[in-house]
Amino acid sequence: MNIDDIVHIASRGDFERAAEELFRRQRVECEPYAEYVDRVGGDGLVFLPIQIFKTHRVYCGAKEPEAVFTSSGEVSSRHYVASLGDYEKVFTACFELFYGPVKDWQIRSLLPCYEERTGSSLIYMVDRLKAMGGGEKELLIGVSYALLDLAERGEKLPEGTVVMETGGMKGRREEISRQELHRVLCAAFGVDTIHSEYGMCELMSQAYSCGGGIFRAPPWMRVMVRDLADPFDVRPQGRGGLNIVDLANLDSCAFIETQDVGRVFADGSFTVEGRVTGADVRGCNLLVE
Repeated sequence: MNIDDIVHIASRGDFERAAEELFRRQRVECEPYAEYVDRVGGDGLVFLPIQIFKTHRVYCGAKEPEAVFTSSGEVSSRHYVASLGDYEKVFTACFELFYGPVKDWQIRSLLPCYEERTGSSLIYMVDRLKAMGGGEKELLIGVSYALLDLAERGEKLPEGTVVMETGGMKGRREEISRQELHRVLCAAFGVDTIHSEYGMCELMSQAYSCGGGIFRAPPWMRVMVRDLADPFDVRPQGRGGLNIVDLANLDSCAFIETQDVGRVFADGSFTVEGRVTGADVRGCNLLVE
């Protein structure tokens, strides 16, 4: 199984077979994941707490990684990526699934907090998408506080521009709800909807919302929900902590327990409502002690 196989997954059956195959491999070859699976036991898929990316080398590639992406924060997660070419295939396929050919887009970005440091997977992705683009459709992607700064300056955007936020005030402004953020930006830029991108350092894939804060994932990525009081109680829909299967994480761990809280709907779409509080983080203590 390789990245080309993953991004061409089209059916539920294909996904489930690929997930089972990848689980069998990673529970043996990815040392931190194997240790965690052995400690928690149980039947079915096991989700690795995302904090383990901060404390362990979560990697099972056959060669040394071509890149190491890092998260922001005082203690960074580290995602070892075997092939930048594979990463480009994944994020290009994700983008084009929802927005059509990259070449049709002229992409601009407002990502100052990411540009101030090295190792950002988001900056790498956006820079490569910019280079592939050059068309007539306009897309502006930015972090929330930078888009609000632009809106408050009263700057006008070209007609028809798609405005996409990547979330987060990064400590630069007071946090507000996504609904309020979108209301303010819609009014300032004269657009009907604000789009959103959902991704993270530890994932190869991205989900997108074309408005309303309802995210949809590509066919090789699935979002589920766990009970915040019992991280091993995972369900296909409902409200709770978000767990993700990203089959594109071939060489790290594809089964991740995130720190995000949200709601997953019957059709697989989802919302992100906030973050898990420290008191609710339990499963990771089996490896971080």
